[in-house]
Amino acid sequence: MKRQSWLLILDGLINLVLGILLAIFPSNLTELLGIPIPNTPFYASVLGAILSGIGIALLIEYFKPSSKVTGLGLEGAITINILGAGALVAWLTAGHLELPQRGYLFLWVVASLVLGVALFELIYKLRH
Repeated sequence: MKRQSWLLILDGLINLVLGILLAIFPSNLTELLGIPIPNTPFYASVLGAILSGIGIALLIEYFKPSSKVTGLGLEGAITINILGAGALVAWLTAGHLELPQRGYLFLWVVASLVLGVALFELIYKLRH
């Protein structure tokens, strides 16, 4: 196996494991790692979702079933966008965030734009 292949697997697994841990246990993990703990695990959770997307994208690149699939190409972007925006939407709908109305509006716009881009990318990919 080429060195690049091992790096893809290693990088993908590290991102995926850390991402899942941060997405599911943001407060516990940030405390365990000794990194600054914000008042809410919001940022660690969103970061975890994004890292999970990057990890999956790297693993797609390694295990790609055909030469038409690339992990860090369009498929990777779709994965990262859906997971990152999905985490944001989950926080906005069930996270009991204490934000001013403009904060909610801003974050919903961000989530909508990122999901919209992912949808356009997915439609493009499916048509080509």
